[in-house]
Amino acid sequence: MPNPQDVLPLPPRPSLERYRKLAKELLKASKSSDETAISEWTNRWIEAIAKHTHGKRPAIEKTRDANRTERFAREQLSESCTLSSAQFVIARSHGFENWPKFVKHLNALAKQSSSLSRFEAAADAIITGKFAALRRLLREDPQLIHMRSTREHQATLLHYVAANGVENYRQKTPKNIVQITNLLLEAGAEIDATANVYGGGATTLGLAATSIHPELAGVQVGLLQTLLDHGASIEQLDSPRNRPQAVLSCLANGRLRAAAFLAERGAVLTLESAAGIGRLDLVRNYFEDGGVLKPSATQKQLESGFLYACGYGHTEVVQFLLTKCIDLATHGGDGQTGLHCAVIGGHLDTIKLLLQHNPPLDFENIYGGTVLGQTLWSAAHGGDPERYTAIIRTLIAAGARVPPRHAAINKQVDDLLKKHGSHTEPTWYWSEDEKPRF
Repeated sequence: MPNPQDVLPLPPRPSLERYRKLAKELLKASKSSDETAISEWTNRWIEAIAKHTHGKRPAIEKTRDANRTERFAREQLSESCTLSSAQFVIARSHGFENWPKFVKHLNALAKQSSSLSRFEAAADAIITGKFAALRRLLREDPQLIHMRSTREHQATLLHYVAANGVENYRQKTPKNIVQITNLLLEAGAEIDATANVYGGGATTLGLAATSIHPELAGVQVGLLQTLLDHGASIEQLDSPRNRPQAVLSCLANGRLRAAAFLAERGAVLTLESAAGIGRLDLVRNYFEDGGVLKPSATQKQLESGFLYACGYGHTEVVQFLLTKCIDLATHGGDGQTGLHCAVIGGHLDTIKLLLQHNPPLDFENIYGGTVLGQTLWSAAHGGDPERYTAIIRTLIAAGARVPPRHAAINKQVDDLLKKHGSHTEPTWYWSEDEKPRF
């Protein structure tokens, strides 16, 4: 599978014999003259998993799982149409590096008294907030705190409190996660243990700071403070990346509050990260009196910092950096200019400031979206109708070209575009239950 997170959950009592049969069925489907055979095999498997795993999975998640698994199966079996290849597809789909490791996991899981069974139960207790159950498991088997998952990411139990990097279906943050974290640390969890995700060297603090789940649960700052109180290192300078990245990682993942929190507690800042958290006082310090960059900063940091400032709506920082000969067509390799970034963030004041400097309105990002095109996409995927209506009106007044036809977004935006000659296709709208979450 593409990464250790995109894995399928195991049923409560997985059967090795059932998986062996499943592999044979996949091999048979791959040799069938029916082009839909693998697709049908995948859909049956995904439906069976959804039926036997706890918690109702949204249809959109099941569709993504099915598409990803089918694509992976076709790729592997097109190279080698053998039983071992079919078994490899199943093992990797569940997050294991190969079939023998998957078999070993299932055999150990079949014994309820095994350490592996207890580790899996402890991981479930963490993400569901079952404090008493977790405490009991740690008392019964103190070595659990030092164990690592047998899945590819090799996470410890402490990593699961971050709700990031581990298997997607276990990325959940209960309200009592700070209490649970304290329990794990008091039991002897290694505070800076690393997991094999995102290139390796990922600590619990780093994963928690970049995770959306503790932020949505309203406990991210408390979780980060708890980890710091127990001696967690903010920067991992001996990691594979070997550079200060705590604040930048937060900014790259949309975690502005966590970025500012870590900056206040001693995270290393560069021109790029200082601009990203809106610290104009620090940004100014990277320039000589004549406006030239000091040796401690680079042009690349300047350009990246400008994009972050636009994306997070730090209008004062943007205004200052505009005096430093910024090319308004600059982007980070994805075609997203500062104006694109401001649109994605929905920052009207920043957009109005940038428009005063004649930015390129028709510059396309890697998805083929102009600034207005990006605006329409953002409006259709969770954007506030009133905010994006104002942004669209502002861009049109500045000369942005309105497409003759567009996919339906919402009535407020569609009515505005209709006044400018654009028509919807198709003419339907997301309901609140159906609306995608990105």
